[in-house]
Amino acid sequence: MWRGEAIDRRGFLKAAGTAFTTALAPRSLMALERADAVYASGFRAPDGSFGVATVSERGEIIDRVALPARAHGMAYSTATGRTVAFARRPGTFAMVFDPSRQAEPVMITSPEGRHFYGHGHFSPDGTRLYASENDFDGNRGTIGVYDARDKFRRIAEFDAHGIGTHDMTVSDDGKLLVIANGGIETHPAFGRTKLNVDRMEPSLVLLEAKTGHLIQRHRLPASLKQLSTRHLDIAENGRIWFACQWEGARNALPPLAGWFAKGEDLSFVSLPEETTVRLGNYVGAIAVNRRDNVVGLTSPVGGAAVTLDAKTGVVVKEETIRDAAGVAPADHGIAVSSYDGRFNERHSQVAWDQHIVRLG
Repeated sequence: MWRGEAIDRRGFLKAAGTAFTTALAPRSLMALERADAVYASGFRAPDGSFGVATVSERGEIIDRVALPARAHGMAYSTATGRTVAFARRPGTFAMVFDPSRQAEPVMITSPEGRHFYGHGHFSPDGTRLYASENDFDGNRGTIGVYDARDKFRRIAEFDAHGIGTHDMTVSDDGKLLVIANGGIETHPAFGRTKLNVDRMEPSLVLLEAKTGHLIQRHRLPASLKQLSTRHLDIAENGRIWFACQWEGARNALPPLAGWFAKGEDLSFVSLPEETTVRLGNYVGAIAVNRRDNVVGLTSPVGGAAVTLDAKTGVVVKEETIRDAAGVAPADHGIAVSSYDGRFNERHSQVAWDQHIVRLG
């Protein structure tokens, strides 16, 4: 998620340079020049092809880059301007590209016996890329470490200390890796089938970023063993927010979000019953807006977007958004995309994928 300084469209334009802006179509250039913020998201076009689009906060598509297959999560380096689109599980590619097109894309392929889980994050200085991966024959999650200074060569692998490793992020100082192990066993031989719903093992883990040493692991209590810990973001005070997806009985009302920090136990947010029902027991994405001190949750299952106060967890806003998908900090509040082509208030002839990332 975006944690850069308070740069805006002007900062993105400056980084992109004149070569990028002069190559844009007049309509796209106009959209960029009047944008308050700039984002990137994977999409599926009407002809079935896939790509990544640069998008204004108004939802106007500025530029597109083709992808070989469907993407899922995104990573962006404020230090280098490079962005990564990770393949949707059990995909084996991640494409690194420069939204300003000043460098050619780099394709990363997961090693034999591994596939990407759709998420990753850069170190604060942009020199390392960390990616959540599945050792599918070993039934364990791993973190692949890639050297961004050497064509993203894979230089290490850390044990994620869990299974179904999904989202992961990096602390502001670059010292900690934060990992959401969803607890769900999968194997590419069975596609996207969940193989252990009756015996899931969700957990949240902190690793030392330099060595992969385990610092802290939180296993969820037995009563919540079917609560898959899926997505993460970090608030300015170091509080780690996490969002969950319930795999148990449909009439249950489990907690769907919470927070923790290094050396602290997990704390779950007590959402109102009607909010939990509205989210359909499923949060597909989470984002913190540090300036406004709010947290955004989206649910494509429930067709809803919910905004929480980041200090208290109290609900401050709820919206009905059909197929609500990605969420990211906006200049004011939260930007939301949807599977049916909505990005904030504008609809486009694409199907946005599950996640969006703010670029500037």
